[in-house]
Amino acid sequence: MKILQTAERVSATDLSDNYVFQRSILAYYEAATIVHGNILELGSGEGYGIELLAPKATHYTCVDKHMPGIDFSTQPNVTFKQMSFPPFTGFTDNTFDFVVTFQVIEHIPNDKLFVQEIFRVLKPGGKMIVTTPNKKMSITRNPWHVREYTITELETLLLKSFQSVVKKGVSGNAKIMEYYHKNKASVRRITRFDIFNLQYLLPRQLLQIPYDVLNRMNRKKLLENNTGLVAEITKEDYTIQGADEQCFDWFYIAEKK
Repeated sequence: MKILQTAERVSATDLSDNYVFQRSILAYYEAATIVHGNILELGSGEGYGIELLAPKATHYTCVDKHMPGIDFSTQPNVTFKQMSFPPFTGFTDNTFDFVVTFQVIEHIPNDKLFVQEIFRVLKPGGKMIVTTPNKKMSITRNPWHVREYTITELETLLLKSFQSVVKKGVSGNAKIMEYYHKNKASVRRITRFDIFNLQYLLPRQLLQIPYDVLNRMNRKKLLENNTGLVAEITKEDYTIQGADEQCFDWFYIAEKK
């Protein structure tokens, strides 16, 4: 069954998603310089990161609630499991060298259990690599997200289970910031009609479909008005560096001692 392409499932082929896709794929390129051994990916989405990380693994297990549209026969060391989580059904303790989970934790109602389960299935010395949006750089409320995190909130959560956390983040150059500010202005033109601030008062489930429709329309409009800018963005326009308040996403590495 084909999955509805919402703005939460970023496309590698839809040019209007390019701004988000390039920063998302950068996380996989960075992870590919770190990971090895037995790897678990939680929330593989469209599956565009699998071809980057699977060659680094002795075995690669990816989990998502939807089947990605890729041919697993070309990836002999990859196993796909379709399920919702947490908990991680069928995974024993101390199994994986690395757990990778990108743009997922903000969707998990019980984020504490999510982190505890990752800690459980990691081997001693294993590492969790997680990305998630920086709450302070979000332009508006995303009702698909249960929550977003500040630089300290995510660290505090991870340290409830893990012994050490390396804090990094994804930042953008002048081209990226130009798009960000155009996007911000465009979103503000839409939300100016929300005079009662309903986006923060209504239950998030009621806002998900309207948000998704408007978000998709906004990305298409930005592409139409700024085709050159959007099309020219590449992963090289983003960098992963020490975490600061201007990062778009957090890129944290937590280690199980």
